[in-house]
Amino acid sequence: MFAGVTESRPDDRTVRAVRGATPYVARRVFGVDPGLTRCGLGVVEGVPGRPPKLVAVGVVRTAADDDIASRLLAIETEIERWLTEYEPDTVAVERVFSQHNVRTVMGTAQAGAVAIVSAARRGLPVALHTPSEVKAAVTGNGRADKEQVTTMVSRLLRLTEKPRPADAADALALAICHLWRTPAPQITARSR
Repeated sequence: MFAGVTESRPDDRTVRAVRGATPYVARRVFGVDPGLTRCGLGVVEGVPGRPPKLVAVGVVRTAADDDIASRLLAIETEIERWLTEYEPDTVAVERVFSQHNVRTVMGTAQAGAVAIVSAARRGLPVALHTPSEVKAAVTGNGRADKEQVTTMVSRLLRLTEKPRPADAADALALAICHLWRTPAPQITARSR
């Protein structure tokens, strides 16, 4: 059901974005590219001014001929496992947009809702990003194609191989988009 590549988690999540600058807490973002057949999952970690780091990437696959309840349960089980294993600070989910195929939109929305509920159950903040917002964040072009997004995600994360399938790369792009578009918390005297 799951195929993924992971890296170990660093012990110290406090880093300085620029030498001598105010320290920031490295944030870990869990990106979810929702879908019933393939639901992309990706976790990145980083701070402003530094390239993000890959923590994990993978895809949950469900069979098209399984009933909807079984498919959503399989997705929920894997998302819960990732939330437990990778302990993200926030969850970024692709905002469902209008498509011509209503059946596809419904499945995507249902899988996205599973991710949102799983995050809410743990008290994690959830952010929704549109596909064009994500594309613009990682490629500079809101109309970039999937291959351009995959290539840029590979470069940004300094990967030797492109994440496949595209759903996995899209999940990482969502996480990177959120990491870069949301200010990181600074370490203050109170938080030390």
